[in-house]
Amino acid sequence: VQLQASGGGLVQPGGSLRLSCTASDCSFSRGAMGWFRQAPGKEREFVAAIRGDANRKYYSDSVKARFTLSRDNAKNAVYLEMHNLKPEDTAVYYCVGRVIWNIMYYDPANYNYWGQGTLVTVSS
Repeated sequence: VQLQASGGGLVQPGGSLRLSCTASDCSFSRGAMGWFRQAPGKEREFVAAIRGDANRKYYSDSVKARFTLSRDNAKNAVYLEMHNLKPEDTAVYYCVGRVIWNIMYYDPANYNYWGQGTLVTVSS
C-alpha cells in the first residue's frame, strides 16, 4: 500500500494551496483518510479526517473554517484545500489512511498507512 501526497510548496500568508493524496493497492472507502502535520520541533498533530462510508468530516480547531477536506472514493484519493494560510501552518503534511473506521480519528496511532509527507511553507 502506498499513499502518494503532492501539492506542497511555498505560499505567502493569506494564500491558498491544495494538497492531494492518492492511495494505491488498498481501499479506504470503509475507513478513513486524512492529514496530520508536523512543524519543526513540534509534535505531530491532527489536521483533518474524512470517513469514507458516511462522508463525515473532522477538523482541528486551528484549521476549521480555513481548510476543507474532500475525497473521491472512486479514485481512492483525498484532497485538502487550504485557505488563508498562516505562518503557523508551516509544516510537513502527511496523508494517512485506515481501512476500517475508528472513532479515534485524531490519534496518529490509529492509522495504518502514512504517506511520505509534503512540505508546506507559509512565509513572506
